[in-house]
Amino acid sequence: MSRTSENLEDAFAGESQANRRYLAFARKATRDGFAQVARLFRAAAEAETIHALNHLRIMGEVKSTSDNLVAAVSGETFEFKKMYPKYLDLARQEGKQQAAWSFDVANKVEQVHASLFSKAVEALRNNRDLAEIDYYVCGVCGHTVEDTAPEKCPICGAPKAKFSQVA
Repeated sequence: MSRTSENLEDAFAGESQANRRYLAFARKATRDGFAQVARLFRAAAEAETIHALNHLRIMGEVKSTSDNLVAAVSGETFEFKKMYPKYLDLARQEGKQQAAWSFDVANKVEQVHASLFSKAVEALRNNRDLAEIDYYVCGVCGHTVEDTAPEKCPICGAPKAKFSQVA
Protein backbone atom coordinates (compact mmCIF):
# COMPACT_ATOMS: atom_id res chain seq x y z
CA MET A 1 0.00 0.00 0.00
CA SER A 2 1.35 3.41 -0.91
CA ARG A 3 1.99 6.05 1.73
CA THR A 4 -0.73 8.21 0.12
CA SER A 5 -3.20 5.34 0.48
CA GLU A 6 -2.24 5.01 4.15
CA ASN A 7 -2.66 8.77 4.57
CA LEU A 8 -6.12 8.61 2.98
CA GLU A 9 -7.13 5.89 5.44
CA ASP A 10 -5.75 7.87 8.38
CA ALA A 11 -7.43 11.05 7.17
CA PHE A 12 -10.74 9.25 6.71
CA ALA A 13 -10.57 7.89 10.26
CA GLY A 14 -9.61 11.29 11.67
CA GLU A 15 -12.31 13.20 9.81
CA SER A 16 -14.93 10.59 10.76
CA GLN A 17 -13.96 10.84 14.41
CA ALA A 18 -13.97 14.65 14.28
CA ASN A 19 -17.53 14.55 12.91
CA ARG A 20 -18.77 12.41 15.80
CA ARG A 21 -16.78 14.39 18.36
CA TYR A 22 -18.17 17.71 17.12
CA LEU A 23 -21.73 16.37 17.18
CA ALA A 24 -21.20 15.29 20.79
CA PHE A 25 -19.79 18.74 21.56
CA ALA A 26 -22.83 20.33 19.90
CA ARG A 27 -25.20 18.33 22.10
CA LYS A 28 -23.30 19.45 25.18
CA ALA A 29 -23.29 23.09 24.06
CA THR A 30 -27.05 22.89 23.51
CA ARG A 31 -27.58 21.45 27.00
CA ASP A 32 -25.37 24.23 28.40
CA GLY A 33 -27.50 26.88 26.66
CA PHE A 34 -25.04 27.88 23.94
CA ALA A 35 -27.19 27.49 20.82
CA GLN A 36 -24.84 29.33 18.48
CA VAL A 37 -21.78 27.39 19.65
CA ALA A 38 -23.79 24.20 19.06
CA ARG A 39 -24.62 25.41 15.56
CA LEU A 40 -20.91 26.06 14.89
CA PHE A 41 -20.03 22.55 16.05
CA ARG A 42 -22.71 21.07 13.78
CA ALA A 43 -21.42 23.11 10.82
CA ALA A 44 -17.87 21.90 11.43
CA ALA A 45 -19.17 18.33 11.81
CA GLU A 46 -20.84 18.57 8.41
CA ALA A 47 -17.60 19.84 6.87
CA GLU A 48 -15.69 16.94 8.43
CA THR A 49 -18.25 14.55 6.90
CA ILE A 50 -17.60 16.05 3.47
CA HIS A 51 -13.85 15.57 3.96
CA ALA A 52 -14.34 11.96 5.12
CA LEU A 53 -16.63 11.13 2.19
CA ASN A 54 -14.15 12.63 -0.27
CA HIS A 55 -11.35 10.50 1.17
CA LEU A 56 -13.53 7.38 1.13
CA ARG A 57 -14.53 7.98 -2.50
CA ILE A 58 -10.91 8.49 -3.57
CA MET A 59 -9.95 5.29 -1.71
CA GLY A 60 -12.47 3.42 -3.87
CA GLU A 61 -14.37 2.15 -0.84
CA VAL A 62 -17.85 3.01 -2.14
CA LYS A 63 -18.84 0.35 -4.61
CA SER A 64 -22.11 -1.14 -5.84
CA THR A 65 -24.97 -1.31 -3.36
CA SER A 66 -24.62 -5.09 -3.31
CA ASP A 67 -20.88 -4.89 -2.61
CA ASN A 68 -21.48 -2.22 0.03
CA LEU A 69 -24.04 -4.44 1.78
CA VAL A 70 -21.65 -7.40 1.78
CA ALA A 71 -18.97 -5.14 3.27
CA ALA A 72 -21.44 -3.91 5.90
CA VAL A 73 -22.38 -7.47 6.92
CA SER A 74 -18.71 -8.38 7.12
CA GLY A 75 -17.84 -5.33 9.21
CA GLU A 76 -20.75 -5.75 11.62
CA THR A 77 -20.03 -9.49 11.96
CA PHE A 78 -16.36 -8.82 12.74
CA GLU A 79 -17.40 -6.32 15.41
CA PHE A 80 -19.84 -8.60 17.23
CA LYS A 81 -17.85 -11.84 16.85
CA LYS A 82 -14.30 -10.66 17.41
CA MET A 83 -13.81 -7.00 18.29
CA TYR A 84 -16.40 -6.29 20.96
CA PRO A 85 -16.08 -9.59 22.84
CA LYS A 86 -12.35 -8.89 23.36
CA TYR A 87 -13.01 -5.27 24.34
CA LEU A 88 -15.78 -6.32 26.72
CA ASP A 89 -13.64 -8.98 28.42
CA LEU A 90 -10.78 -6.55 28.99
CA ALA A 91 -13.06 -3.79 30.29
CA ARG A 92 -14.56 -6.25 32.79
CA GLN A 93 -11.10 -7.46 33.85
CA GLU A 94 -10.04 -3.86 34.43
CA GLY A 95 -13.24 -3.05 36.32
CA LYS A 96 -14.30 -0.43 33.77
CA GLN A 97 -18.05 -0.91 34.11
CA GLN A 98 -19.16 2.01 31.91
CA ALA A 99 -16.86 0.89 29.10
CA ALA A 100 -18.09 -2.70 29.54
CA TRP A 101 -21.72 -1.52 29.29
CA SER A 102 -20.93 0.49 26.14
CA PHE A 103 -19.12 -2.43 24.50
CA ASP A 104 -21.88 -4.86 25.52
CA VAL A 105 -24.78 -2.87 24.08
CA ALA A 106 -22.80 -2.04 20.93
CA ASN A 107 -22.01 -5.74 20.50
CA LYS A 108 -25.68 -6.68 20.75
CA VAL A 109 -26.74 -3.94 18.33
CA GLU A 110 -24.07 -4.89 15.79
CA GLN A 111 -25.67 -8.36 15.65
CA VAL A 112 -28.98 -6.71 14.78
CA HIS A 113 -27.31 -4.57 12.12
CA ALA A 114 -25.66 -7.62 10.54
CA SER A 115 -29.06 -9.30 10.38
CA LEU A 116 -30.74 -6.25 8.86
CA PHE A 117 -27.99 -5.87 6.26
CA SER A 118 -28.19 -9.60 5.48
CA LYS A 119 -31.90 -9.21 4.71
CA ALA A 120 -30.99 -6.40 2.32
CA VAL A 121 -28.34 -8.56 0.64
CA GLU A 122 -30.98 -11.23 0.08
CA ALA A 123 -33.42 -8.70 -1.36
CA LEU A 124 -30.82 -7.46 -3.85
CA ARG A 125 -30.00 -11.05 -4.85
CA ASN A 126 -33.65 -11.30 -5.86
CA ASN A 127 -33.41 -8.01 -7.78
CA ARG A 128 -35.64 -6.10 -5.42
CA ASP A 129 -35.41 -3.39 -2.81
CA LEU A 130 -36.45 -3.89 0.79
CA ALA A 131 -40.11 -3.38 1.64
CA GLU A 132 -40.87 0.19 2.59
CA ILE A 133 -40.89 0.31 6.37
CA ASP A 134 -39.85 2.69 9.10
CA TYR A 135 -36.70 2.27 11.16
CA TYR A 136 -36.34 3.43 14.75
CA VAL A 137 -33.10 3.83 16.71
CA CYS A 138 -32.75 3.82 20.48
CA GLY A 139 -31.07 7.03 21.60
CA VAL A 140 -29.42 5.24 24.53
CA CYS A 141 -27.85 2.13 23.00
CA GLY A 142 -28.42 2.43 19.24
CA HIS A 143 -30.69 -0.59 18.96
CA THR A 144 -32.29 -0.48 15.51
CA VAL A 145 -35.78 -1.83 14.88
CA GLU A 146 -38.14 -2.11 11.94
CA ASP A 147 -41.74 -0.90 11.72
CA THR A 148 -42.33 0.57 15.18
CA ALA A 149 -40.42 1.34 18.33
CA PRO A 150 -40.96 -1.13 21.18
CA GLU A 151 -42.42 -0.02 24.49
CA LYS A 152 -39.07 -0.84 26.09
CA CYS A 153 -35.70 -1.34 24.39
CA PRO A 154 -34.85 -5.06 24.59
CA ILE A 155 -31.14 -4.25 24.79
CA CYS A 156 -30.85 -1.42 27.31
CA GLY A 157 -34.34 -1.10 28.78
CA ALA A 158 -34.89 2.48 27.61
CA PRO A 159 -38.51 3.55 27.19
CA LYS A 160 -40.16 3.95 23.78
CA ALA A 161 -39.76 7.74 24.03
CA LYS A 162 -35.98 7.30 23.62
CA PHE A 163 -36.43 5.87 20.11
CA SER A 164 -36.30 8.20 17.13
CA GLN A 165 -37.59 7.51 13.65
CA VAL A 166 -34.98 7.57 10.90
CA ALA A 167 -35.94 9.57 7.83
